[in-house]
Amino acid sequence: MVQQELKRDLKNRHVQLIAIGGTIGTGLFLGSGKAIQLAGPSIIFAYLIVGIAVFFVMRALGELLLSKAGYQSFTDIAEDYLGSRAAFVTGWTYWFCWIMVAMADVIAVGVYVQYWFDIPQWVPAIISLIILLGLNLLTVKLFGELEFWFALIKVITIVLLIGIGVILLVMGFKTDAGTVSVQNLWEHGGLFPNGISGFLLSFQMVVFAYVGVELVGVSAAETSNPEKNIPSAINKIPVRILFFYVGALIILLCVNPWTELNATESPFVKTFSLVGIPIAAGIINFVVLTSAASACNSGLFSTSRILFNLSKNEQAPSNFAKLNKNYVPSNALLTSTLVVSVGALLSKLIPAQAFGIVTTISAICFIWVWGVILLCHIKYKKTQPKLQAKSTFKAPFTPFINYAVLTLFAIVLIIMMVAEETRPALLLTPLWFVLLFILYSNRRKKDKDIKLSA
Repeated sequence: MVQQELKRDLKNRHVQLIAIGGTIGTGLFLGSGKAIQLAGPSIIFAYLIVGIAVFFVMRALGELLLSKAGYQSFTDIAEDYLGSRAAFVTGWTYWFCWIMVAMADVIAVGVYVQYWFDIPQWVPAIISLIILLGLNLLTVKLFGELEFWFALIKVITIVLLIGIGVILLVMGFKTDAGTVSVQNLWEHGGLFPNGISGFLLSFQMVVFAYVGVELVGVSAAETSNPEKNIPSAINKIPVRILFFYVGALIILLCVNPWTELNATESPFVKTFSLVGIPIAAGIINFVVLTSAASACNSGLFSTSRILFNLSKNEQAPSNFAKLNKNYVPSNALLTSTLVVSVGALLSKLIPAQAFGIVTTISAICFIWVWGVILLCHIKYKKTQPKLQAKSTFKAPFTPFINYAVLTLFAIVLIIMMVAEETRPALLLTPLWFVLLFILYSNRRKKDKDIKLSA
C-alpha cells in the first residue's frame, strides 16, 4: 500500500540550515551589486527593513503552523482561514514562484560552469537538474543533508568575508580603491547618494534576496520535532539577517566605496580580489554555483511538496499525492522537474532581460504568499481566541505589525509599478492570477455538475 503521509525525517540541524540557506542566495551574492548601484550605502537600511518585515511574517507563520497538528504548509492554513479559493490560488502561486526561481537558477548553473569549461550552458544545466532530481527521489533526509552542506558553504564564505574585512578595517589597509574605512559609508555622496528614489528602487531586488525564508514552513510536515525546531529556526532569523546581510554589506561597503562596485560584478568577488587572493574569482564562482544549485534544490523540494498538498486537498491531480517507497512525492517531483527543464532547454532563447523579469515576477508572487500568511494570522487572532491564548509561540505586536508589513508590501508593489525596469513584469503577473481564478471557477462548476448528476 502506498503511504500517504510524509516522513518526519528532518532533524534540528537540517531545519536550522534550511532556514539559513533559504535566506542566503543569488539575491545577496549577485543581486546586491545592482542594489548597491541603485541605493548606495542606504541599501543597508533596505535590507534591514525588509528583513524585519520577513521576520514578522515568519513569526505569524510559526504560530499558525503550531496552532494545529494537522497543518503541513501554509496552503492548509489558507484553506481554514481564507477558504478553498485562497488556498488554491496561493498553493499554485507558490509552486509558480519556485518554478521560476528554479528555472533561473538552473540556467545560472550552466553559466557558472562555463567559467571553467567551454560547453553550451544548457548541458550542465540539464546534468545538474538530473542529479538533483535523483538525490531528491531518495529520501527527505538526503535533501536536508544537501541543504546543510550547501548552506554551510555560503556561511563559511560570508564569515570569511566579514572576518577579513574586520582585519582590514583594524589595519587601515590600503587597496587600489583607497583606504579601508568605516568613512567609506558616507564619504562618497552620503548614505543616500541617489536620494530617496534610488533607495526605494532597490527594494525589488532586496525582496527577491529574501525569497525562500518561508521554506521552514514548507518543511514543517517533515520535521521530526516541529514544536521545538520551527520556533528555534524562526527566532534565529533576526540574528542571521543582521549578520549575513547587514553585516556583510557593511563590510563590503567599508572595503569598497560603493562607487567602485557595479551591477554586473559580484561585490564579493571584488572584495576578495582587493585583498589579494589570486583565486578569488574562482572561489566565489564556486560559491555562487553551489548557491544556485541550492536554490534549485530548494525549488524542487518545495514545488513537489506544494503539489503533494494541493493534491491531498483535491486541488491538483490525485497522482501528485502518491509517495514512493522512500516517502517522497515522486510524481509531483518529476512533474516540477520536467517544467523546470523546459526553462533550461530554452535558455538560449531567453534574452538578457529575462532574468530581471523572472526575479521581479517571483518577488511579486512571494509578496502574495507572505501577504496571505499575514491575513490568515489576522483572521486566526479574531476567530480563534482560545487557540491564540494557548499558543506557546505567539507572534508579537499583532495585529498592528501585520497591517504595517502589508502596507510595506503594498508600497513595494507601487515602486515596481513606477520603475520602468520592473513595470512590465508587474503588469504581466496579474494574468497568472486571472488564470488561476478561472481554473478554480471551472473546477467548482464541474464539482457541482458531478454532485447534481449523482
